[in-house]
Amino acid sequence: MARRCEMSGKRVMTGNNVSHAHNKTRRRFLPNLQKTSVMSDVLGQPVRMRLSTQAIRTIEHKGGLDAFLLSTSDSQLTDEARRLKRRVKKAAARRTA
Repeated sequence: MARRCEMSGKRVMTGNNVSHAHNKTRRRFLPNLQKTSVMSDVLGQPVRMRLSTQAIRTIEHKGGLDAFLLSTSDSQLTDEARRLKRRVKKAAARRTA
C-alpha cells in the first residue's frame, strides 16, 4: 500500500540528515497517515480511508466529509476523492429529487 493520503495526496518526501560535521546522508520524511472512518451524511454510511492527520483536521474544519468534497476543486483532489465526490453528488441529487 502506498504511503499517500487519499484526500490531500500528501506523500513521502526525501531529504538529508545533516550531522554537526555537515555530512549529508539521504533520508525519507513519512507522512502521518491514519486509517480512519469518516462519516458521510449524504451517503448515510462511514467511508474508510487512509488520511493524513492534516487532512482529518481540514475535513473537520470544513464541516465534514461532504462539505469538504463539495467545496474543493477537482484539480486538488486525488482520483479516489474524485470518485467519492461523484458518489456524494449523485446521492445528494437523488435525495433532493
